Amino acid sequence: MSECPVDPRHHRDVVSFIRRGGRLTDRQQLAWDELSDRYVLDVPRAVSSTSVDPEFRLDLSETFGREAPVIMEIGSGRGESLVHAAAEHPEVDFLGLEVYVPGVAQTLVTMRHENVTNVRLAVVDAVPALSTMLPAGALDELRVWFPDPWHKKRHRKRRLITDDFVPLAARVLKPGGVWRLATDWEDYAEQIREVLDRAGPFDFSGDWSERFAGRPITKFEAKGLAKGRTIRDLSAVRR
Repeated sequence: MSECPVDPRHHRDVVSFIRRGGRLTDRQQLAWDELSDRYVLDVPRAVSSTSVDPEFRLDLSETFGREAPVIMEIGSGRGESLVHAAAEHPEVDFLGLEVYVPGVAQTLVTMRHENVTNVRLAVVDAVPALSTMLPAGALDELRVWFPDPWHKKRHRKRRLITDDFVPLAARVLKPGGVWRLATDWEDYAEQIREVLDRAGPFDFSGDWSERFAGRPITKFEAKGLAKGRTIRDLSAVRR
């Protein structure tokens, strides 16, 4: 597979997230102290605390200690979907990217409760992770569940899923790999559908997908449903 050209500086000036602080609960702190050395990646930084040294390359086989299919979730939050998927598929390795440290700590709490070991977590911005950190063609699936909608018009330039993001997704997915997305904001769903329609490296049906059965209804999704929002699933396949 030829590697898609990617500028690792993409979106460095306009990030798609706000880095939120927050104290860890006692439970989260205990899980962090006991499990972070094993399950949270020690990523060399460039400038900020969520950046990645552009010279750093992640060896997935070494990271997980085996050769297995790899699925990555961007914005894994508190780990509800990520740990659920990992528990359902112990033969698959799961990598979660999340910039909210209490969310990462809560994921560790859930991993311990579910006795899940096939998850690794990284506190990094998705853009450098996909641009340089991951090897080309490393992933079998890329999942983006409910990215920040930045619903105010003046903030929409911060949305993650744009035409500029397509080559990043294409770079890290194997041929035949699946890019899955979901959102509960209708105008963002329409934007994503338009992006996928134009995405040359991907095959896309042009329509909504059936709800992905492997995604549990999280508290976040339930909140959107309670407000009467329609959940839109989309998927595209790497050519």
